[in-house]
Amino acid sequence: QNMLEELLIHKPDDPIQFMIDHLKRNNDDAPRICVLGPSASGKTTVAMWLCKHLDAIRISQETLLFKEILALTKEAKAFQERKQKIPNALWANLIQERLSNVDCIKQGWILEGFPENQEQAWMLQSSGIIPRHVVVLYAPDTVLIERNTGKRLDPVTEEVYHTTFDWPSDPLIQQRLVKPDLSEQEMSKKLLEYHRNFPGLFHIYQKVLKSINADQPSVDVLSQVLSYVQTRHRSAAPFTPRILFCGPPGSGKSLQAALIAQKYSLVNICCGQLLKEAVADKTKLGELVKPYIDNGYPGRDVVV
Repeated sequence: QNMLEELLIHKPDDPIQFMIDHLKRNNDDAPRICVLGPSASGKTTVAMWLCKHLDAIRISQETLLFKEILALTKEAKAFQERKQKIPNALWANLIQERLSNVDCIKQGWILEGFPENQEQAWMLQSSGIIPRHVVVLYAPDTVLIERNTGKRLDPVTEEVYHTTFDWPSDPLIQQRLVKPDLSEQEMSKKLLEYHRNFPGLFHIYQKVLKSINADQPSVDVLSQVLSYVQTRHRSAAPFTPRILFCGPPGSGKSLQAALIAQKYSLVNICCGQLLKEAVADKTKLGELVKPYIDNGYPGRDVVV
């Protein structure tokens, strides 16, 4: 299924070689996860924990701008230095460039806080970046604003702490924690923008999206996230059902098989009926089976 998706997206000139290369990569089970949610919902904590647990690569706007050396990083930083919004197309190209690296292809990726709006999501899809799981964290705005007030960042590990709920015991970590430069008014604006953009994201990712309440103990949040990202979505592609009915004599196998075959337009194959038809047609198989049927004995396994 994944290989078919890649073929449809990339439309390679040499599909045979493309499929061979895809099979060599052997990365169909590599995680492809987006962790979304408003500010202070716990995206960074969840994304970092997933990366450690799944051995995947975490990608965020911060890592793209300050941790990676990419062809477009300088251009993106120039927008930021001028205090201008980085264009959606530039973000999409940055992410595409990073996800094309070998480590992301082999280990999989956790995309944190992106896409932020429908346009970015469409751009990612057009580039062939389609997450298998989208986790959306949510909590009441009042809770998020309060969290933002006590939020502290570790510039070394990028881990997030809180003055009330999650304060580190290590004095060295305590000393280097910094408070994010985000006022309550700015936080309210970001929440408003998030709520305005979320319906568009939900429309695109609704079949692979799960919303998880972030206003609960972190252990419960992480447990629910992990449980979801480890599930495999059932494909909507057509398939050919193959059903086997077993049971002792008189259990209703023939009746149930006939009903299922009629309801779903399937071919009903009854071993007993096939053997009787072979006997009636006097085929070689029928001659071999006839003594068993005449004496009421079950046919030999090799014959069936």
